[in-house]
Amino acid sequence: MAKTLIAFFSRADENYFGGSMRYVKVGNTEIVCNLMGEMIDADSFKIEMEEPYSPDYMTCIDQAKKDLRAKARPQLTNYLDGIDDYDTIVLAYPNYWGTMPMAVFTFLERYDFTGKTILPLCTNEGSGMGSSERDIPKAAPGAVVKSGLPVNGSRAADSKGIVSEWLKSNGLI
Repeated sequence: MAKTLIAFFSRADENYFGGSMRYVKVGNTEIVCNLMGEMIDADSFKIEMEEPYSPDYMTCIDQAKKDLRAKARPQLTNYLDGIDDYDTIVLAYPNYWGTMPMAVFTFLERYDFTGKTILPLCTNEGSGMGSSERDIPKAAPGAVVKSGLPVNGSRAADSKGIVSEWLKSNGLI
């Protein structure tokens, strides 16, 4: 039986919302993933860094930029035993400097995605998917990477309709 995994990176604390900063207890990507979890039968895995970025937004983006330039692969707090049981992986993340957070690369490079379908979902404040749809196949060779869904982070809580349509178009609903 086909199984689906929702693997996501999300950041709470101080975040950018359409021109201003706001503190949030749950990150936008996690909000969208929680909505997905109500719509489809899927396991969920939160990608978390052993040494998380600063709760201060400006410091966080500086740290993320430094990691991107260094092609860092931060250690994660935990890892899945494997992904053999999954046929489809919904991979959700915020847009960090035009691509995925480096922790998402750590996750992708740890497993063999050959023959797996990856559905990327990227929360952002206007920068869309960035280069992430091109970066995923490099980090997960052998995966079938479908067209991603950009979700405006400020509207994460109101994204159920577009997420549902995207899941339907990919055969998960």
